[in-house]
Amino acid sequence: MELRDIEIFLTLAEELHFGRTAERLRVSQARVSQSIKQQERRIGGGLFERTSRNVRLTPLGERLRDRLGAGYGEILAGIDEAAAAARGQVGTLTVGTMDTYHHGIAPALDLFQQRHPQCELRMREILPVDPFSALRAGRVDIGLLWLPVREPDLVVGPELYTEKTVLAVAADHPLAARTEVELEDLGDLQVVGLDGPVPDYVFEAHTPSVTPSGRPIRRGVPVSTVEEALTAIGTGTVVSPIGAYTAASRRRYDVVFLPITDAPLMRYALVWRAAGETSLVRAFVQAAEDAHGTV
Repeated sequence: MELRDIEIFLTLAEELHFGRTAERLRVSQARVSQSIKQQERRIGGGLFERTSRNVRLTPLGERLRDRLGAGYGEILAGIDEAAAAARGQVGTLTVGTMDTYHHGIAPALDLFQQRHPQCELRMREILPVDPFSALRAGRVDIGLLWLPVREPDLVVGPELYTEKTVLAVAADHPLAARTEVELEDLGDLQVVGLDGPVPDYVFEAHTPSVTPSGRPIRRGVPVSTVEEALTAIGTGTVVSPIGAYTAASRRRYDVVFLPITDAPLMRYALVWRAAGETSLVRAFVQAAEDAHGTV
Protein backbone atom coordinates (compact mmCIF):
# COMPACT_ATOMS: atom_id res chain seq x y z
CA MET A 1 0.00 0.00 0.00
CA GLU A 2 1.44 3.36 -1.06
CA LEU A 3 1.77 6.18 1.46
CA ARG A 4 -0.71 8.27 -0.53
CA ASP A 5 -3.25 5.45 -0.43
CA ILE A 6 -2.83 5.22 3.36
CA GLU A 7 -3.46 8.96 3.57
CA ILE A 8 -6.60 8.66 1.47
CA PHE A 9 -7.92 5.77 3.56
CA LEU A 10 -7.28 7.51 6.90
CA THR A 11 -8.77 10.79 5.70
CA LEU A 12 -11.91 9.05 4.40
CA ALA A 13 -12.13 7.12 7.69
CA GLU A 14 -12.20 10.50 9.45
CA GLU A 15 -14.44 12.44 7.06
CA LEU A 16 -16.76 9.57 6.02
CA HIS A 17 -17.49 11.56 2.90
CA PHE A 18 -15.86 11.07 -0.49
CA GLY A 19 -16.34 14.67 -1.59
CA ARG A 20 -14.87 16.23 1.56
CA THR A 21 -11.98 13.77 1.46
CA ALA A 22 -11.17 14.71 -2.12
CA GLU A 23 -11.39 18.42 -1.31
CA ARG A 24 -9.18 18.08 1.77
CA LEU A 25 -6.51 16.13 -0.09
CA ARG A 26 -6.88 18.24 -3.25
CA VAL A 27 -7.51 15.26 -5.48
CA SER A 28 -10.50 14.22 -7.55
CA GLN A 29 -13.34 12.23 -6.01
CA ALA A 30 -12.67 9.56 -8.62
CA ARG A 31 -9.10 9.26 -7.33
CA VAL A 32 -10.43 8.63 -3.80
CA SER A 33 -12.88 5.99 -5.00
CA GLN A 34 -10.24 4.28 -7.14
CA SER A 35 -7.77 4.15 -4.22
CA ILE A 36 -10.27 2.64 -1.81
CA LYS A 37 -11.36 0.02 -4.35
CA GLN A 38 -7.74 -0.97 -4.97
CA GLN A 39 -7.10 -1.30 -1.24
CA GLU A 40 -10.21 -3.41 -0.76
CA ARG A 41 -9.18 -5.72 -3.61
CA ARG A 42 -5.67 -6.04 -2.19
CA ILE A 43 -6.95 -6.80 1.33
CA GLY A 44 -9.78 -9.01 0.17
CA GLY A 45 -12.60 -7.37 2.08
CA GLY A 46 -14.70 -4.23 2.29
CA LEU A 47 -13.36 -1.28 4.28
CA PHE A 48 -16.38 1.01 3.94
CA GLU A 49 -20.12 0.53 3.67
CA ARG A 50 -21.53 2.96 1.13
CA THR A 51 -25.13 4.00 0.77
CA SER A 52 -26.75 6.89 -1.00
CA ARG A 53 -26.94 8.70 2.32
CA ASN A 54 -23.76 7.93 4.21
CA VAL A 55 -20.38 6.21 4.36
CA ARG A 56 -19.20 4.23 7.37
CA LEU A 57 -16.34 1.94 8.25
CA THR A 58 -16.81 -1.81 8.31
CA PRO A 59 -15.39 -3.73 11.30
CA LEU A 60 -12.44 -4.61 9.04
CA GLY A 61 -12.00 -0.95 8.15
CA GLU A 62 -12.08 0.05 11.83
CA ARG A 63 -9.32 -2.41 12.68
CA LEU A 64 -7.21 -1.18 9.77
CA ARG A 65 -7.76 2.46 10.75
CA ASP A 66 -6.65 1.77 14.33
CA ARG A 67 -3.51 -0.06 13.23
CA LEU A 68 -2.50 2.37 10.48
CA GLY A 69 -3.24 5.62 12.32
CA ALA A 70 -0.41 5.55 14.84
CA GLY A 71 2.12 4.18 12.35
CA TYR A 72 1.24 6.80 9.74
CA GLY A 73 1.77 9.58 12.28
CA GLU A 74 5.20 8.19 13.15
CA ILE A 75 6.12 7.99 9.46
CA LEU A 76 5.17 11.62 8.86
CA ALA A 77 7.02 12.75 11.99
CA GLY A 78 10.12 10.88 10.85
CA ILE A 79 9.97 12.42 7.38
CA ASP A 80 9.52 15.91 8.82
CA GLU A 81 12.42 15.42 11.23
CA ALA A 82 14.72 14.13 8.49
CA ALA A 83 13.80 17.03 6.22
CA ALA A 84 14.42 19.54 8.99
CA ALA A 85 17.77 17.96 9.78
CA ALA A 86 18.74 18.10 6.11
CA ARG A 87 18.00 21.81 6.14
CA GLY A 88 20.17 22.28 9.23
CA GLN A 89 17.24 23.13 11.47
CA VAL A 90 17.55 20.59 14.29
CA GLY A 91 20.33 19.18 16.38
CA THR A 92 23.10 20.85 18.35
CA LEU A 93 25.79 23.18 17.04
CA THR A 94 28.73 24.10 19.26
CA VAL A 95 30.46 27.35 18.40
CA GLY A 96 33.83 28.19 19.91
CA THR A 97 35.36 31.63 20.36
CA MET A 98 38.40 33.00 22.10
CA ASP A 99 37.71 34.73 25.40
CA THR A 100 34.62 36.97 25.07
CA TYR A 101 34.75 37.22 21.29
CA HIS A 102 31.29 35.67 20.90
CA HIS A 103 30.12 39.29 21.06
CA GLY A 104 31.90 39.83 17.77
CA ILE A 105 29.64 37.33 16.04
CA ALA A 106 26.45 38.21 17.89
CA PRO A 107 24.69 39.14 14.61
CA ALA A 108 25.52 35.71 13.16
CA LEU A 109 24.36 33.94 16.32
CA ASP A 110 21.08 35.86 16.35
CA LEU A 111 20.35 35.29 12.65
CA PHE A 112 21.17 31.59 12.88
CA GLN A 113 18.78 31.16 15.82
CA GLN A 114 16.03 33.04 13.97
CA ARG A 115 16.42 30.78 10.95
CA HIS A 116 16.83 27.55 12.89
CA PRO A 117 14.92 27.83 16.18
CA GLN A 118 14.91 24.07 16.67
CA CYS A 119 18.69 23.93 16.77
CA GLU A 120 20.38 24.10 20.17
CA LEU A 121 23.29 26.53 19.97
CA ARG A 122 26.09 26.01 22.48
CA MET A 123 29.09 28.25 23.13
CA ARG A 124 32.54 27.14 24.29
CA GLU A 125 35.74 29.02 24.89
CA ILE A 126 38.80 28.28 22.76
CA LEU A 127 42.11 29.10 24.40
CA PRO A 128 44.52 31.15 22.26
CA VAL A 129 47.34 28.82 23.32
CA ASP A 130 45.50 25.82 21.83
CA PRO A 131 43.27 27.03 19.00
CA PHE A 132 42.73 23.77 17.10
CA SER A 133 42.44 20.88 19.58
CA ALA A 134 38.77 21.47 20.43
CA LEU A 135 37.86 21.44 16.72
CA ARG A 136 39.85 18.31 16.02
CA ALA A 137 38.42 16.50 19.03
CA GLY A 138 34.85 17.39 18.03
CA ARG A 139 34.19 19.42 21.18
CA VAL A 140 33.59 22.42 18.92
CA ASP A 141 31.85 22.21 15.53
CA ILE A 142 32.93 25.62 14.23
CA GLY A 143 35.21 28.24 15.74
CA LEU A 144 36.00 31.91 15.35
CA LEU A 145 39.80 31.97 15.27
CA TRP A 146 42.78 34.20 14.69
CA LEU A 147 44.15 34.21 11.20
CA PRO A 148 46.23 32.90 9.63
CA VAL A 149 45.19 29.25 9.81
CA ARG A 150 47.20 26.91 7.61
CA GLU A 151 46.10 23.45 8.70
CA PRO A 152 45.32 20.89 5.95
CA ASP A 153 42.48 19.29 7.92
CA LEU A 154 40.75 22.58 8.68
CA VAL A 155 38.61 24.75 6.42
CA VAL A 156 38.91 28.54 6.69
CA GLY A 157 35.62 30.26 6.03
CA PRO A 158 34.60 33.90 5.79
CA GLU A 159 36.58 36.56 7.62
CA LEU A 160 34.06 38.21 9.93
CA TYR A 161 35.88 41.12 11.49
CA THR A 162 39.18 42.73 12.39
CA GLU A 163 40.46 44.66 15.37
CA LYS A 164 43.38 46.88 16.17
CA THR A 165 46.28 45.75 18.33
CA VAL A 166 47.33 47.48 21.53
CA LEU A 167 50.27 46.90 23.85
CA ALA A 168 49.49 45.86 27.41
CA VAL A 169 52.06 47.15 29.91
CA ALA A 170 52.15 47.54 33.69
CA ALA A 171 50.70 50.79 35.03
CA ASP A 172 54.13 51.74 36.42
CA HIS A 173 56.05 50.64 33.29
CA PRO A 174 58.25 53.31 31.62
CA LEU A 175 56.04 53.11 28.50
CA ALA A 176 52.84 53.66 30.45
CA ALA A 177 53.20 57.44 30.26
CA ARG A 178 53.16 57.38 26.46
CA THR A 179 50.04 57.73 24.33
CA GLU A 180 51.16 55.19 21.70
CA VAL A 181 54.04 52.88 20.80
CA GLU A 182 55.56 51.23 17.73
CA LEU A 183 56.58 47.63 17.10
CA GLU A 184 60.19 48.73 17.24
CA ASP A 185 59.72 49.49 20.94
CA LEU A 186 59.33 45.77 21.61
CA GLY A 187 63.02 45.22 20.86
CA ASP A 188 63.86 46.57 24.29
CA LEU A 189 61.24 44.49 26.10
CA GLN A 190 60.21 40.95 26.96
CA VAL A 191 56.81 39.66 25.81
CA VAL A 192 54.70 36.86 27.23
CA GLY A 193 54.97 33.44 25.63
CA LEU A 194 52.15 30.99 25.07
CA ASP A 195 52.08 27.76 27.02
CA GLY A 196 50.34 25.49 24.55
CA PRO A 197 50.41 23.87 21.10
CA VAL A 198 49.72 27.06 19.15
CA PRO A 199 51.68 26.93 15.87
CA ASP A 200 54.57 29.38 15.60
CA TYR A 201 53.13 30.95 12.45
CA VAL A 202 49.93 31.88 14.30
CA PHE A 203 51.76 33.49 17.24
CA GLU A 204 54.20 35.21 14.91
CA ALA A 205 51.34 37.04 13.18
CA HIS A 206 50.29 38.65 16.46
CA THR A 207 53.50 38.82 18.47
CA PRO A 208 56.45 38.95 16.05
CA SER A 209 59.80 37.47 17.00
CA VAL A 210 61.72 40.44 15.58
CA THR A 211 61.09 44.17 15.23
CA PRO A 212 60.75 45.84 11.82
CA SER A 213 64.49 46.62 11.92
CA GLY A 214 65.35 43.00 12.74
CA ARG A 215 66.03 43.21 16.48
CA PRO A 216 64.92 40.07 18.33
CA ILE A 217 61.89 40.30 20.61
CA ARG A 218 62.50 38.14 23.64
CA ARG A 219 59.91 35.66 24.87
CA GLY A 220 59.26 35.71 28.59
CA VAL A 221 57.00 33.85 30.99
CA PRO A 222 54.60 31.39 29.27
CA VAL A 223 50.88 31.81 29.99
CA SER A 224 47.76 29.81 29.19
CA THR A 225 44.94 32.35 29.50
CA VAL A 226 44.30 36.06 29.07
CA GLU A 227 44.04 36.49 32.84
CA GLU A 228 47.41 34.81 33.38
CA ALA A 229 48.91 37.11 30.76
CA LEU A 230 47.50 40.26 32.36
CA THR A 231 48.65 39.17 35.80
CA ALA A 232 52.19 38.63 34.50
CA ILE A 233 52.07 41.97 32.68
CA GLY A 234 50.92 43.70 35.86
CA THR A 235 54.17 42.70 37.57
CA GLY A 236 56.13 44.79 35.07
CA THR A 237 58.37 41.94 33.88
CA VAL A 238 56.67 41.40 30.51
CA VAL A 239 54.43 43.19 28.03
CA SER A 240 52.17 41.84 25.30
CA PRO A 241 50.36 42.87 22.15
CA ILE A 242 46.65 42.19 22.63
CA GLY A 243 43.44 42.77 20.74
CA ALA A 244 41.76 46.09 21.39
CA TYR A 245 38.44 44.39 22.09
CA THR A 246 39.96 42.18 24.79
CA ALA A 247 41.67 45.23 26.24
CA ALA A 248 38.38 47.11 26.41
CA SER A 249 36.78 44.24 28.31
CA ARG A 250 39.68 43.85 30.75
CA ARG A 251 40.13 47.18 32.49
CA ARG A 252 42.57 46.74 35.37
CA TYR A 253 44.24 49.11 37.79
CA ASP A 254 47.65 47.52 37.25
CA VAL A 255 47.68 47.37 33.41
CA VAL A 256 47.34 50.06 30.74
CA PHE A 257 46.85 49.61 27.01
CA LEU A 258 48.69 51.65 24.38
CA PRO A 259 47.85 51.74 20.65
CA ILE A 260 50.56 50.18 18.46
CA THR A 261 50.65 52.51 15.47
CA ASP A 262 52.22 50.11 12.97
CA ALA A 263 50.82 46.76 14.12
CA PRO A 264 48.77 44.78 11.57
CA LEU A 265 45.09 44.30 12.22
CA MET A 266 44.09 41.11 14.00
CA ARG A 267 41.77 39.15 11.69
CA TYR A 268 39.16 36.59 12.67
CA ALA A 269 37.44 33.96 10.53
CA LEU A 270 35.22 30.91 10.94
CA VAL A 271 37.13 27.62 10.91
CA TRP A 272 35.86 24.04 10.96
CA ARG A 273 37.06 20.50 10.35
CA ALA A 274 36.88 19.46 6.71
CA ALA A 275 35.68 16.02 7.84
CA GLY A 276 33.16 17.58 10.24
CA GLU A 277 31.28 19.82 7.81
CA THR A 278 27.58 19.26 8.39
CA SER A 279 24.39 20.96 7.26
CA LEU A 280 24.38 22.84 10.56
CA VAL A 281 27.90 24.11 9.97
CA ARG A 282 26.99 25.23 6.47
CA ALA A 283 23.85 26.92 7.78
CA PHE A 284 25.87 28.82 10.38
CA VAL A 285 28.44 29.93 7.79
CA GLN A 286 25.60 31.21 5.59
CA ALA A 287 24.05 33.07 8.52
CA ALA A 288 27.42 34.63 9.34
CA GLU A 289 27.96 35.73 5.73
CA ASP A 290 24.49 37.25 5.57
CA ALA A 291 24.69 38.92 8.97
CA HIS A 292 28.16 40.37 8.48
CA GLY A 293 27.82 41.24 4.82
CA THR A 294 30.77 39.11 3.68
CA VAL A 295 31.16 37.86 0.13
